[in-house]
Amino acid sequence: MNKLINAYKTIGEVAKILDLKSKKIGSIKPHTIRYWEKEFKQIKPKILNGNRRYYDKKNIDLLKKVHFLLKEQGMTINGVKKLLSYKEPLKLDETLNKSIRADILKNKLENISKLVKNLKNIK
Repeated sequence: MNKLINAYKTIGEVAKILDLKSKKIGSIKPHTIRYWEKEFKQIKPKILNGNRRYYDKKNIDLLKKVHFLLKEQGMTINGVKKLLSYKEPLKLDETLNKSIRADILKNKLENISKLVKNLKNIK
């Protein structure tokens, strides 16, 4: 049975949505979300039944922004805190996000190509 979009999600479900996985093992990392809760006071899950956390759409959207800014944009915790403290709501444009990622990948590919050419010249 699928949960409704607006239904509360567990911390494990949110970790899957954010694709928070250990690089070595591939297991889901909910402890990252708990750490972000401590750092970003705006993230306020409902805590029920033996300290189990449940996140609504608003909190999940906020976690997506935090994840994007920290992991994709390489910002610091303090930098993200400053952005989130602005009065204006922070909106992340999905097309902008994809174009930023494409630019990053393009630059990385160009650097790899240069390295490969340099290695060929060494032989």
